[in-house]
Amino acid sequence: MGVNKRVAAIKPNAIRAFDDETSGIEGVLKLTLGEPDFTVPEHVKKAAIASIEADESHYAPAAGSVALRKAIHHFMLDRYGLSYDIDSEIIVTLGATEGIYDTFTAFINEGDKVLLPAPNFSMYDPTIELAGGEIVFVDTSDTGFLLTPEQLQAAIDEYGEKLTTVLLNYPANPTGVTYTAEQLSALADVLQGTNITVIADEIYSELTYNAPHTSIAKFLPEQTVILNGVSKSHAMTGYRIGFIVGPKQLVQPAAVLHQFTVTAASNPAMAGAAEALGSAQGKLDSKSMREAYRERRDYLVPALRKLGFEIPQPNGAFYVFAKIPAAYEQDDYAFSVDLAKRGKVAVIPGSVFNVGGEGYIRISYAASLDSLHEAVKRISNFLENY
Repeated sequence: MGVNKRVAAIKPNAIRAFDDETSGIEGVLKLTLGEPDFTVPEHVKKAAIASIEADESHYAPAAGSVALRKAIHHFMLDRYGLSYDIDSEIIVTLGATEGIYDTFTAFINEGDKVLLPAPNFSMYDPTIELAGGEIVFVDTSDTGFLLTPEQLQAAIDEYGEKLTTVLLNYPANPTGVTYTAEQLSALADVLQGTNITVIADEIYSELTYNAPHTSIAKFLPEQTVILNGVSKSHAMTGYRIGFIVGPKQLVQPAAVLHQFTVTAASNPAMAGAAEALGSAQGKLDSKSMREAYRERRDYLVPALRKLGFEIPQPNGAFYVFAKIPAAYEQDDYAFSVDLAKRGKVAVIPGSVFNVGGEGYIRISYAASLDSLHEAVKRISNFLENY
């Protein structure tokens, strides 16, 4: 059978697989997926409906509608002080997921080394392998789950010109930690003058709790492409609208891949996204969601720490990465299965997220406060009767 060997070697998405495994358990409370529980704002839905009623049913430009690219330009400038040309430096993708595929495939040659700070979102690994790259995992579990300049320099010294790409995801999935402007500046100092491309997955950029988000592109503009979108900021996961922005010389190779794999995104979805990113109300929407997530985090983290879990402070996204207390099963997969079956709470095992994730569980607080209160109650009972 003519199956691509690299494709055949890839396993199904481990997060989805574990979610599927536990979803059939009767009465289980699911805190597994990064799926906002909010509905899409009404003005965004109306913009999508208006696009349908206006018969916008023909192919959009491959790079995305002009209206959405203008909205993305406004969004990046207004929120992060970064300016990108709407004609050559912005590509609308089918979610940030397509952005991951387009950029890795465009930038990686056979045998190139790609640095991933770990634990990391599990979708990066297979995409790198499909492109023929070789992953360099850097264990950040002893450095606050953040890549340090020393670790980055050590990898550059070890791999030299073979290290062509660095992936930075912040605020991070699965840990919820993020970088300060000072920390990003220090990483940029190490990368300055190299030929290394930085892919900055900033899909959770609107969900930061201690300080406004800063992009590494502020310090390293010519070497950085940013992946973002409306899935997390505006609860629009099903609309599948993301975007790639960066300097022309990096964005255009990804744009070629986008043309041949997707052609263009859906017009109604882009109209909704343009309203979300370009309007004053859209900015208020993401702010109100952020405050709701902050309230949930501020309840959940102390409550779990009281039960004995060690947790790095999540200053962004909507995840808690909790170390299983020493008195209990340290195989995070076995612990998570047991918690789902007997405790009726479904989470994601930390080992799914690679090096440094062993012995942890990821809990999504993209759920109501009532659900989180019930989850803590169930987890407490589960531990007491372990």
